[in-house]
Amino acid sequence: MAREFQRGHKAKVSDLTSGTDLYVGVQIAGPGLTFDISCFGLDADEQLSDDRYFIFFNQPKSPEESIQLLGAQAGDTESFRVTLDRIPANIHKLSFTATLDGAGQMSQAGPGYIRIVAGGEEVVKYAFTGSEFTTERAVMLGDFYLKDVWRFAAVGQGFDGGLDALLKNFGGEVAEEAPAAPSQDAPPAFAPPSQASAPPAFGAPAAPQAPQPAPAFGAPATPAPAPQQQSMHAAPTIAAPMAPAPQAPAPYGQPPQQPQFGQIPGQGAPPAAPPYGQQPPASFGQQPPGAPPFGQQPPGMPHGVPQGVPAAGAGLQAALQPYKEAATGQRWTSQNQQLIRVDLTMGGMPVLARQGSMVMYQGKVDFGYKGAGFAGRMVGNATGQEMQLMRCTGRGQVFLAEEGAHLHPIELQGDGICVSAESVLAFDESLQYEVRRIEGHGIPGGALFTMQFQGTGTVVVKTHGVPVVLPVTPTTFADCNAVVAWSSASQVIISSQVRLRRNAYPGHSGETVNLQFRGAPGNFIVVQPYEV
Repeated sequence: MAREFQRGHKAKVSDLTSGTDLYVGVQIAGPGLTFDISCFGLDADEQLSDDRYFIFFNQPKSPEESIQLLGAQAGDTESFRVTLDRIPANIHKLSFTATLDGAGQMSQAGPGYIRIVAGGEEVVKYAFTGSEFTTERAVMLGDFYLKDVWRFAAVGQGFDGGLDALLKNFGGEVAEEAPAAPSQDAPPAFAPPSQASAPPAFGAPAAPQAPQPAPAFGAPATPAPAPQQQSMHAAPTIAAPMAPAPQAPAPYGQPPQQPQFGQIPGQGAPPAAPPYGQQPPASFGQQPPGAPPFGQQPPGMPHGVPQGVPAAGAGLQAALQPYKEAATGQRWTSQNQQLIRVDLTMGGMPVLARQGSMVMYQGKVDFGYKGAGFAGRMVGNATGQEMQLMRCTGRGQVFLAEEGAHLHPIELQGDGICVSAESVLAFDESLQYEVRRIEGHGIPGGALFTMQFQGTGTVVVKTHGVPVVLPVTPTTFADCNAVVAWSSASQVIISSQVRLRRNAYPGHSGETVNLQFRGAPGNFIVVQPYEV
């Protein structure tokens, strides 16, 4: 029979059960409230000295898998698997916590509990209600702690500051610019075994209303937040730097007169067709019309004369002329499709660039490490939107490139753009950026993530090949592995074509998860001819 604990009660785990492979279930809910339930693995000083032991919805297990997040099942809002005899020696306490995601207070929570199950049987339960709290936004529910042997304690201690207060209480670092809280991700695929003989083996409890196996694994559905209404400037998001005195934008649906996405700034309109009877100039790397095959001398030219002599004359300077540094007087200048230069003397602000992307610089420039803080590292690792950045300061010019990717400087004028962290090469430090969740319930976990940049400044986006820019319509869909960026005012949802019965058979199209875009005229998406 399960023992009922009150706040402050403690007991040896060996007095509760002879098993060490335990199920920990937490139930907590409230009208209009969303809770994040986590486990902190602390050292002997009760500090989070190793952030790999912060187990939450986007980091679902410890390195050796002694602590695993399982998801909602058997009537529990969240559940964990804890294997006490596999926990490393440097971890002395496991603290299970619940924090509010969004507005609200713990006093608004209904009746809840934390319980321990061994071998499919509940062995201890600590029940609580919202009336035990006031303005707290986080609460420590219960602890496993090592004091010669593993013990369990019912805690019920609240914090007004929520997750930040918990992190500080456990010695964690809070980033100066706190990113948006990540959403529920897919817990590890784990099927609890059936009940076994003593010592009890791990087994999830049956649902209280009927002796049926625990519900199938699945992340709890949360209401999708309404899309944020952002004030957009009249000037559209354009490729930067802009040419002096740009022409008025063309009506929607007609080709604009300003440089297109991916066009080298300063490059004018394509040359007009030559008069009838004249040959157009040859493109770079192609033989002009009527020229002899490569490697052969033209008729009448003596042997030993170099081929391809520029019109300006022979010589080294003439041969290198097409590759000279391009100077447009702008802060950001594309040298070619794969190389860009930023002039730090203009604008007076530092630049954040991907580590290792500098290929050359001129002047007095300092390169420093740009850390994301503890919370930033946790969110970045969990969502896949971590950016390893360096901070470029000083007076000089820095040339940036990465693996021959095509580079596109995008100038923001108070508006915003969403870009995957993997597709960002550099940006002005004046821009604000955060992790943004893409809503949808069509795939396990119900969300994907991207980076949102807002403010005034330039962000350099990299693509595999030359991208295409499409206007957003109600029927615009894109492969989530090919889309690079989109206007932040667009509404994005996940569209899944997964059918469980069909997945068991071959012949599947491979196009199971897409992104659907919706928005008013003027919104856009950028898609590259490559799937990551």
